[in-house]
Amino acid sequence: MKTIGMLGGMSWESTEHYYRLINEIVKERLGGFHSAKIAMVSVDFHEIEILMREGEWDAAGRLLAGCARRVESAGAEFLVICTNTMHKVVTTIEDHINIPILHIADPTAEKVKRSRIKTVGLLGTTFTMEEDFYKGRLIRKHGLNVIVPPEPDRRIVHRVVFEELCMGVVRDESKTEYLRIIDNMVQEGAEGVIEGCTEIAMLVGPRDTDIPLFDTTAVHAEAAVDKALA
Repeated sequence: MKTIGMLGGMSWESTEHYYRLINEIVKERLGGFHSAKIAMVSVDFHEIEILMREGEWDAAGRLLAGCARRVESAGAEFLVICTNTMHKVVTTIEDHINIPILHIADPTAEKVKRSRIKTVGLLGTTFTMEEDFYKGRLIRKHGLNVIVPPEPDRRIVHRVVFEELCMGVVRDESKTEYLRIIDNMVQEGAEGVIEGCTEIAMLVGPRDTDIPLFDTTAVHAEAAVDKALA
């Protein structure tokens, strides 16, 4: 079994979900007392959030690169960045470590394609929904058609992530808004929806809608186990 490197804390609620899922999958596959080999550094998300809000992405990249080096030094054989948004600085992190990064968008896109879906909706922070580092990868590398909500709804999705879900708060009214936004994307042609923020599954899950949902946390965690046990 390879040692999985985890760069977590963004937010700790979703990182906890990663840790539990990875260990549950390892136990399911190997049985007995097996658990995952993990080396993890968990950051103070307060520091990261300030840099994101102020547009200091280079500084955020350098901070996370330093943390990634610590994960590598602890024996990790590949790295999982436990957040969608901070894949915006994945190139900076890659430049400072010698182990590969399992990019969250790649196993997500592969699962979408295995579901025979070509047009997919994307929810996440405004950075993830609007910028090329994530949406562009889905389009260019994986050939998917990607639909995002209109600007007012993108702001709602982003606000709920940072003001509620990252604080561990789940509100029924926010779920109602998310389901409305999902339905609107389906009306525009989305055959499924990527929950492109690791906290969104806290709010909306398969029991809430008939539309196929792709929980990036769960997909990423399973892909990490696949790589660790390969």
